[in-house]
Amino acid sequence: PPAEKAKALGGDPKTEMWFFLETQKGAEIYAGLKKGVGKKEFESALAEGKVADCFHRLPTEPGAAMFLPSGRVHAIGAGNVILEIQQNSDTTYRVYDWDRKDDAGKARALHAKEALESIQWEDHEPAFVQPRGERLLVCDHFKITRWWVAPGEVREVVPDVRSFRYLFVADGKVKEEASGEEWTKGAARLITADHGSVLLHGVEDSTLVQVEFP
Repeated sequence: PPAEKAKALGGDPKTEMWFFLETQKGAEIYAGLKKGVGKKEFESALAEGKVADCFHRLPTEPGAAMFLPSGRVHAIGAGNVILEIQQNSDTTYRVYDWDRKDDAGKARALHAKEALESIQWEDHEPAFVQPRGERLLVCDHFKITRWWVAPGEVREVVPDVRSFRYLFVADGKVKEEASGEEWTKGAARLITADHGSVLLHGVEDSTLVQVEFP
Protein backbone atom coordinates (compact mmCIF):
# COMPACT_ATOMS: atom_id res chain seq x y z
CA PRO A 1 0.00 0.00 0.00
CA PRO A 2 1.06 3.63 -0.54
CA ALA A 3 2.10 5.47 2.62
CA GLU A 4 -1.11 7.45 3.07
CA LYS A 5 -3.28 4.36 2.59
CA ALA A 6 -1.08 2.16 4.77
CA LYS A 7 -1.41 4.55 7.68
CA ALA A 8 -5.20 4.55 7.41
CA LEU A 9 -5.35 0.76 7.08
CA GLY A 10 -2.91 0.06 9.90
CA GLY A 11 -0.15 -1.40 7.73
CA ASP A 12 3.20 -0.30 6.34
CA PRO A 13 3.99 0.96 2.83
CA LYS A 14 6.14 -1.36 0.74
CA THR A 15 8.20 -0.28 -2.25
CA GLU A 16 10.22 -3.02 -3.96
CA MET A 17 12.46 -3.80 -6.91
CA TRP A 18 12.91 -7.17 -8.60
CA PHE A 19 16.20 -8.02 -10.31
CA PHE A 20 15.94 -11.10 -12.52
CA LEU A 21 18.72 -13.64 -12.02
CA GLU A 22 17.40 -16.58 -14.05
CA THR A 23 14.35 -16.98 -16.27
CA GLN A 24 12.95 -19.97 -18.10
CA LYS A 25 11.55 -19.79 -21.61
CA GLY A 26 8.13 -18.17 -21.54
CA ALA A 27 8.55 -16.75 -18.03
CA GLU A 28 6.69 -13.55 -17.26
CA ILE A 29 5.56 -11.26 -14.49
CA TYR A 30 2.43 -9.25 -13.78
CA ALA A 31 2.96 -5.58 -12.94
CA GLY A 32 0.46 -2.75 -13.04
CA LEU A 33 -2.80 -2.78 -14.94
CA LYS A 34 -3.71 -3.22 -18.58
CA LYS A 35 -4.76 -0.07 -20.39
CA GLY A 36 -8.44 0.61 -19.91
CA VAL A 37 -8.68 -1.16 -16.57
CA GLY A 38 -9.98 0.96 -13.71
CA LYS A 39 -11.49 0.15 -10.34
CA LYS A 40 -14.90 -0.71 -11.81
CA GLU A 41 -13.48 -3.16 -14.36
CA PHE A 42 -11.17 -4.66 -11.76
CA GLU A 43 -13.96 -5.25 -9.24
CA SER A 44 -16.12 -6.91 -11.90
CA ALA A 45 -13.29 -9.22 -12.95
CA LEU A 46 -12.55 -10.03 -9.31
CA ALA A 47 -16.17 -11.05 -8.72
CA GLU A 48 -16.05 -13.28 -11.81
CA GLY A 49 -12.75 -14.91 -10.85
CA LYS A 50 -10.99 -13.34 -13.85
CA VAL A 51 -8.95 -10.65 -12.15
CA ALA A 52 -5.67 -11.97 -13.60
CA ASP A 53 -6.91 -10.74 -16.98
CA CYS A 54 -6.60 -7.18 -15.65
CA PHE A 55 -2.87 -7.39 -14.96
CA HIS A 56 -0.20 -6.11 -17.35
CA ARG A 57 2.06 -9.02 -18.31
CA LEU A 58 5.73 -8.72 -19.32
CA PRO A 59 8.13 -11.44 -20.54
CA THR A 60 11.29 -11.58 -18.45
CA GLU A 61 14.98 -12.17 -19.08
CA PRO A 62 18.10 -12.27 -16.87
CA GLY A 63 19.40 -8.84 -15.97
CA ALA A 64 16.04 -7.09 -16.27
CA ALA A 65 14.72 -5.10 -13.31
CA MET A 66 11.20 -4.02 -12.36
CA PHE A 67 10.46 -1.19 -9.95
CA LEU A 68 7.40 -1.76 -7.79
CA PRO A 69 6.40 1.42 -5.99
CA SER A 70 3.81 1.08 -3.26
CA GLY A 71 0.38 0.65 -4.79
CA ARG A 72 1.51 -1.17 -7.94
CA VAL A 73 -0.30 -4.50 -8.21
CA HIS A 74 2.20 -7.26 -8.99
CA ALA A 75 2.85 -11.00 -9.07
CA ILE A 76 5.71 -13.26 -10.11
CA GLY A 77 4.98 -15.85 -12.79
CA ALA A 78 6.54 -19.31 -12.89
CA GLY A 79 10.10 -19.77 -14.11
CA ASN A 80 11.66 -16.69 -12.52
CA VAL A 81 14.49 -16.50 -9.99
CA ILE A 82 14.73 -12.98 -8.61
CA LEU A 83 16.63 -10.84 -6.15
CA GLU A 84 13.98 -8.84 -4.30
CA ILE A 85 14.88 -5.57 -2.61
CA GLN A 86 12.26 -3.79 -0.54
CA GLN A 87 11.85 -1.12 2.10
CA ASN A 88 11.43 -2.33 5.67
CA SER A 89 7.83 -3.58 5.64
CA ASP A 90 5.87 -6.72 6.37
CA THR A 91 2.52 -5.67 4.89
CA THR A 92 0.97 -7.48 1.92
CA TYR A 93 -2.61 -7.02 0.74
CA ARG A 94 -3.29 -10.10 -1.36
CA VAL A 95 -6.11 -9.57 -3.84
CA TYR A 96 -5.79 -12.92 -5.65
CA ASP A 97 -3.75 -16.09 -5.07
CA TRP A 98 -4.30 -18.11 -8.24
CA ASP A 99 -6.68 -20.47 -6.37
CA ARG A 100 -3.70 -22.13 -4.69
CA LYS A 101 -4.02 -24.30 -1.58
CA ASP A 102 -1.46 -25.73 0.82
CA ASP A 103 -0.93 -29.43 1.58
CA ALA A 104 -3.86 -29.30 3.99
CA GLY A 105 -6.15 -27.91 1.29
CA LYS A 106 -6.25 -24.46 2.88
CA ALA A 107 -6.05 -21.27 0.85
CA ARG A 108 -4.08 -18.24 2.00
CA ALA A 109 -5.97 -15.25 3.36
CA LEU A 110 -7.03 -12.59 0.87
CA HIS A 111 -7.34 -8.88 1.58
CA ALA A 112 -9.55 -7.66 -1.26
CA LYS A 113 -10.97 -4.63 0.58
CA GLU A 114 -7.57 -3.32 1.61
CA ALA A 115 -6.07 -4.07 -1.79
CA LEU A 116 -8.80 -2.20 -3.64
CA GLU A 117 -8.11 0.85 -1.48
CA SER A 118 -4.36 0.60 -2.10
CA ILE A 119 -4.05 -0.04 -5.84
CA GLN A 120 -2.94 2.90 -7.98
CA TRP A 121 -5.67 2.88 -10.61
CA GLU A 122 -3.77 5.05 -13.08
CA ASP A 123 -0.75 2.72 -13.08
CA HIS A 124 -1.08 1.23 -16.57
CA GLU A 125 1.48 -0.92 -18.39
CA PRO A 126 4.72 -0.02 -16.58
CA ALA A 127 8.03 -0.84 -18.26
CA PHE A 128 11.21 -2.39 -16.93
CA VAL A 129 13.83 -0.17 -15.31
CA GLN A 130 16.11 1.62 -17.79
CA PRO A 131 19.60 1.59 -16.19
CA ARG A 132 21.98 4.54 -16.44
CA GLY A 133 25.40 2.95 -16.65
CA GLU A 134 25.96 1.00 -13.46
CA ARG A 135 23.06 2.68 -11.69
CA LEU A 136 19.93 0.56 -11.76
CA LEU A 137 17.62 2.57 -9.55
CA VAL A 138 17.50 5.28 -6.91
CA CYS A 139 14.32 5.92 -4.94
CA ASP A 140 13.48 7.29 -1.49
CA HIS A 141 14.17 3.93 0.17
CA PHE A 142 17.20 2.40 -1.56
CA LYS A 143 19.88 2.87 -4.18
CA ILE A 144 20.81 -0.09 -6.38
CA THR A 145 23.83 -0.41 -8.65
CA ARG A 146 25.07 -3.25 -10.82
CA TRP A 147 28.75 -3.90 -11.45
CA TRP A 148 30.56 -5.99 -14.00
CA VAL A 149 33.94 -7.35 -12.92
CA ALA A 150 36.22 -9.03 -15.49
CA PRO A 151 38.80 -11.72 -14.65
CA GLY A 152 41.85 -10.02 -13.15
CA GLU A 153 40.03 -6.73 -12.60
CA VAL A 154 40.04 -5.24 -9.09
CA ARG A 155 36.98 -3.46 -7.74
CA GLU A 156 37.05 -1.41 -4.54
CA VAL A 157 33.98 -1.13 -2.33
CA VAL A 158 34.49 2.28 -0.76
CA PRO A 159 33.10 2.77 2.77
CA ASP A 160 30.36 5.32 3.40
CA VAL A 161 29.33 6.19 6.96
CA ARG A 162 25.81 7.01 5.77
CA SER A 163 24.86 3.44 4.87
CA PHE A 164 25.72 -0.22 4.96
CA ARG A 165 26.49 -1.96 1.64
CA TYR A 166 24.71 -5.18 0.73
CA LEU A 167 26.52 -7.06 -2.05
CA PHE A 168 25.03 -9.94 -4.02
CA VAL A 169 26.86 -12.00 -6.63
CA ALA A 170 24.35 -12.36 -9.45
CA ASP A 171 26.76 -14.28 -11.67
CA GLY A 172 30.40 -15.36 -11.79
CA LYS A 173 33.02 -15.44 -9.04
CA VAL A 174 35.12 -12.83 -7.24
CA LYS A 175 37.77 -13.08 -4.52
CA GLU A 176 37.89 -10.82 -1.47
CA GLU A 177 41.48 -9.70 -1.02
CA ALA A 178 41.79 -9.46 2.78
CA SER A 179 40.33 -12.89 3.59
CA GLY A 180 41.08 -14.70 0.34
CA GLU A 181 37.46 -15.87 0.35
CA GLU A 182 35.82 -16.54 -3.01
CA TRP A 183 32.30 -15.28 -3.48
CA THR A 184 30.40 -17.38 -6.00
CA LYS A 185 27.03 -16.95 -7.68
CA GLY A 186 24.32 -16.48 -5.07
CA ALA A 187 26.69 -15.28 -2.34
CA ALA A 188 25.63 -12.25 -0.32
CA ARG A 189 27.62 -10.10 2.08
CA LEU A 190 26.65 -7.21 4.36
CA ILE A 191 29.36 -4.58 4.76
CA THR A 192 28.69 -2.28 7.69
CA ALA A 193 28.92 1.49 7.38
CA ASP A 194 32.00 1.61 9.62
CA HIS A 195 33.90 -1.06 7.68
CA GLY A 196 37.04 -0.19 5.74
CA SER A 197 37.48 -0.57 1.99
CA VAL A 198 36.89 -4.01 0.48
CA LEU A 199 38.88 -5.09 -2.57
CA LEU A 200 37.31 -7.65 -4.89
CA HIS A 201 39.32 -9.45 -7.59
CA GLY A 202 37.51 -10.85 -10.59
CA VAL A 203 38.01 -14.61 -10.96
CA GLU A 204 35.40 -15.03 -13.68
CA ASP A 205 33.24 -12.59 -15.63
CA SER A 206 31.02 -11.49 -12.78
CA THR A 207 27.94 -9.39 -12.09
CA LEU A 208 27.37 -7.93 -8.64
CA VAL A 209 24.39 -6.01 -7.30
CA GLN A 210 24.91 -3.47 -4.52
CA VAL A 211 22.13 -2.13 -2.29
CA GLU A 212 22.46 0.84 0.05
CA PHE A 213 20.47 3.73 1.43
CA PRO A 214 20.11 6.61 -1.07
